[in-house]
Amino acid sequence: MPPRSTKLTSKRKAPKPSAKVVKAKPLAQDLKSKTTSRKKIASSHKTKAAVAAARLVINAQGLIMHADQSFAAMLHLHAKDMIGQKARHIFSFVDPEDALHDRPTFFTDPKTDPWVQSIVAGAHDVVLTIAGHPHTVTLYFDQITLPDDRFFMIISRDDTTTIDFETLQSLLKIDAKKETETSIITLSSESSKMAAHLPIFFDMTHDMMVVMGIDGNLQTANEGFCEMLGVTPQDLTHLNFIEIVHPDDRIHIRPTFKSLIQDDAARERLIAFEGRIIGKDQKEYTLEWRQKRLGDLIYAVCRDLTDIKQHEMSLIQHQTQLSEAQRIGRMGHWIWRVGDDHLVWSDQIYRIFGVARDKFTPTIDNVNALLHRRDSGRMSQALQRAMLERKDYDMEFRIIRPDGQARFLNLQGKCEVDSDGDIIALFGIMQDVTERIQYERELKDAKEAAERAYAAKSQFLANMSHELRTPLNAIIGFSEMMQRQLLGPIGTEKYLDYISGIRESGEHLLDLITDILDMSKIEAGKYELDVEEFSLIKVLRLTAHMIEGRALDAQVKIFCSIPEDIELRMMADRRAVTQMILNLLSNAVKFTEPGGQVSLNYVDHQDTVSITVTDTGIGIPANKLQYVTQPFEQAANHFTRNHEGSGLGLAITKELIELHGGSIHIESTVGVGTSVTLRMPVNCQATRRDKKENTSHISPPQKISARLV
Repeated sequence: MPPRSTKLTSKRKAPKPSAKVVKAKPLAQDLKSKTTSRKKIASSHKTKAAVAAARLVINAQGLIMHADQSFAAMLHLHAKDMIGQKARHIFSFVDPEDALHDRPTFFTDPKTDPWVQSIVAGAHDVVLTIAGHPHTVTLYFDQITLPDDRFFMIISRDDTTTIDFETLQSLLKIDAKKETETSIITLSSESSKMAAHLPIFFDMTHDMMVVMGIDGNLQTANEGFCEMLGVTPQDLTHLNFIEIVHPDDRIHIRPTFKSLIQDDAARERLIAFEGRIIGKDQKEYTLEWRQKRLGDLIYAVCRDLTDIKQHEMSLIQHQTQLSEAQRIGRMGHWIWRVGDDHLVWSDQIYRIFGVARDKFTPTIDNVNALLHRRDSGRMSQALQRAMLERKDYDMEFRIIRPDGQARFLNLQGKCEVDSDGDIIALFGIMQDVTERIQYERELKDAKEAAERAYAAKSQFLANMSHELRTPLNAIIGFSEMMQRQLLGPIGTEKYLDYISGIRESGEHLLDLITDILDMSKIEAGKYELDVEEFSLIKVLRLTAHMIEGRALDAQVKIFCSIPEDIELRMMADRRAVTQMILNLLSNAVKFTEPGGQVSLNYVDHQDTVSITVTDTGIGIPANKLQYVTQPFEQAANHFTRNHEGSGLGLAITKELIELHGGSIHIESTVGVGTSVTLRMPVNCQATRRDKKENTSHISPPQKISARLV
């Protein structure tokens, strides 16, 4: 421990070295030589000279208690501004090894600053910073202890005078008020003991401590704050609090700071806020401020949150990236703690289920209510099996959203176990795979359709080989007989029957080829409607008359319930409409047994018209209804064997009605009959779906409802 002077008595004697010296022999000798050079306590009649000669008085905490104007002027400072500052900030030793004792800190007196304790009494060269430039001067250091155990060090420019108790008391009384304000003189021995430790704690803490005036000018701060700003304690006094605040934060912090000054209710009340400051190298620091005003001073403690804020921003960025990735992948994560009724969902799962976070609570019952009834039990079994077998699980299930939309989800998860191996939670992801399921189904349907089309076309070619050979054989056979005149010379009456057979076979062959060409043209998207205005009633009557001969041969009755005094005109392709009605009537007659009947009706719906052909034929099986309108499809193979035709009639009819913007509807019962309805617009100009542009020169049809003369 550095030497401490004993209490002053009426007799002048050299102070004894402290009993706490670690290296007894060398240090004792050194102390003996040093104490002999210390100044004697002068009598009271030398007080004035001592006051003039004394330059600085510092206490055990290293704070300046008194400074005369001559010493302050040397530093280009005011004496009053030096009161309360740390002496170590005013000067530094040129030879610290000679000026300071090298003592372990645990031997120091808790009432004093270790730096003050270690100063050796005597003359030492020090470096003073004057007007920004370092200057080396010699100062004399002496120690004194008052009767109340207060310790002080006297620093002077010369050693020509001594100082006594009265002189020191008079010096201290000069700055007693400032000494009280800065809490340098303590009121009790216990508080004094604690105050001795505070400077050490202030410099050791990670928190920054600042004292400022009510005008915002900084007065003092601990080393951590000065280091953050990159300034010295002397330069600190030239800064204002608002000036060091980040420009973007001043608009928010300024009103808070003003409330400490202007609002009486805010006085002595702790105010906390966050704000950024500009430190050294223009680096931004985010600080948590806690300020309190006492008298004319504002005390502030701030904590550096820069790393925490950066970490928070990094976490937020990672969370945002995860959420965005989950949104793109249409998946979200979840967790369920065993025994808990609630599940924890990410935001994306709420979107997948079509519910809002603030309006839906993901409990087990609420989630089960959204599951498809066929998947509810299956999911419960899968999760229970995963818990029993302690394995990962992967399954697909369906949900019904509150808006009624069905979605397919893929669930993948794992089991979380504790240190004892018991399952404590289930967690995993859910992904919306509705589009994938739909694509897979469409791909499967397309594959099945391709296979059916391949089989249908193979069957079609097999049928066509028979259909094409039959009329060709008749044409070739009858022509050969007539060429060879096997029944006699040309002019024989029998040849007329052969000529009729040739004509009918040729017409039948032409119909087959026409159907094939029409279907190919439609599939290639090259079929164009020839829209014109015509009378639908006349077309219906004409088609019924055209089919009467075939119906008579098949012993089938035709009923046409069309009033004779009504005229209904429409804009459509006359040939296509005629072909569609003939196809329906032809099929109805073809598949109706002798003695059956076929009826043709229509219903006017103002903007649309419905044409219905009903028969009492063999009917179509329910599982074939969706296929009979597809190209090269027929209801059953025995139809192809028993009835002539390409099997393209209904397919062509469906394509033609859709080109007009209409639709076809089929109802059938096996053994009862079939009803086919065509519904199409009266004016197809706006609804046509072929490639040809609408013709603007054709006027819209006018519906005429009048009795014919």
